[in-house]
Amino acid sequence: MATSLTLNGWKGPRVASLVIGLGMVGASLLTIHHFFAANFPASIYAGSVCDLSAFVNCDASAFAPLAQLGGVPLGYFGLMTGGLVVLGALFASEALERTNLFLATVNALAVVGLAGDAVFVESSLCLYCGGYWLCSLASAGVYWRWAEGREVPGGVARLLRPSPLVLAVVALVVGAGAFGYARFTDAKRQAQTGGEAARVVREFFALPHVAWPSTISPFWSVRSAPRFEDAPIQVVEYADFLCSDCLLAYRQLRVLKREFAGKLNVAFQPFPLEARCNAVVEKNKHPGACDAIAIAFAAGPERFPAIHDEIFAHFRLAKTPAWRAALARRYGVPGATADTAVLGQARRLMETGREYGRTSDRSPYGIRSTPTMIVNNRLIIGTLPTAQLRAIFQALVEQPEGRAGRGFIENWVQ
Repeated sequence: MATSLTLNGWKGPRVASLVIGLGMVGASLLTIHHFFAANFPASIYAGSVCDLSAFVNCDASAFAPLAQLGGVPLGYFGLMTGGLVVLGALFASEALERTNLFLATVNALAVVGLAGDAVFVESSLCLYCGGYWLCSLASAGVYWRWAEGREVPGGVARLLRPSPLVLAVVALVVGAGAFGYARFTDAKRQAQTGGEAARVVREFFALPHVAWPSTISPFWSVRSAPRFEDAPIQVVEYADFLCSDCLLAYRQLRVLKREFAGKLNVAFQPFPLEARCNAVVEKNKHPGACDAIAIAFAAGPERFPAIHDEIFAHFRLAKTPAWRAALARRYGVPGATADTAVLGQARRLMETGREYGRTSDRSPYGIRSTPTMIVNNRLIIGTLPTAQLRAIFQALVEQPEGRAGRGFIENWVQ
């Protein structure tokens, strides 16, 4: 009897292929749901929180350049691939088996590339994506080991035998679905600038005022007016140079400072998630963050915007001691990480995080994670989509203050 994954009845490999295919479908559905929850929250109170560490961070993956293709979440293509694996297990067909061998191999090569991009470029890992990658590799292994055609000489010859008819049908179905997803994503994006943006602004103005920290950092990443309170939009940003969510906030503010030129002041309030220098936190979540703060502060307030942008522009390299040491030498502050005056100033600013009432059972303090922004005396924990943050900034320029309500906003985008 010729070797086949599906044509010889319900044996172990066929059952395994079905289970693996279902795993691919499940992981893909989770990634699609997370993509839309992170990118298009309907409210500033409801968003996606998936931030186990600086590395295991699903939000960062949801906002990576490769998270979508033309508005189609990458998880959709995983869903279609997993669905084909399930169909191939349920309905024995030589043509489908040959086609799935080809597609499973292409898919496995794609996930290896995506995993490399996530780990080595984005410096983050999504658990949902990781589950799909493992299932994809397992599926390719099962097909190569048991699929029809093992007697064909040469791996390439065996691989390049998909059914043209099956491929055509798959392309048609996947293309139609991708078109629908692209339209849906565009509609969600348009909604953010319409009704959802208006709701976000109302929710923002409903927040009660919180006090500015007792000491506002003299290190500003954006300066439009000499006095902090003279700008229509005033932001105190508790941030960490090695935090991936802070990287997203940096990219957003880099765009918005051009759109709101002359109207925005942003004070960088250091809050490295490294207990070595920050007594307000308990874990060394971002090793090296304290050194990055010390180097940036040692450069002085005048040069701070330049060094601030340089560190975030080289986010992955900034995590390495050698790059930070070279940065310190380039700015003429090679002894910054041991400068007691600089470190003392930074710690005093970090300590202002204790001044806010608790916003989580996990921490006794309101400032507990990064980024946390105080925007015109209202607390925003985490990140908002750029369209929502833009709407808030525009409202602060154009609209009067609103009534008080809930004590803070928490949402996470990355």
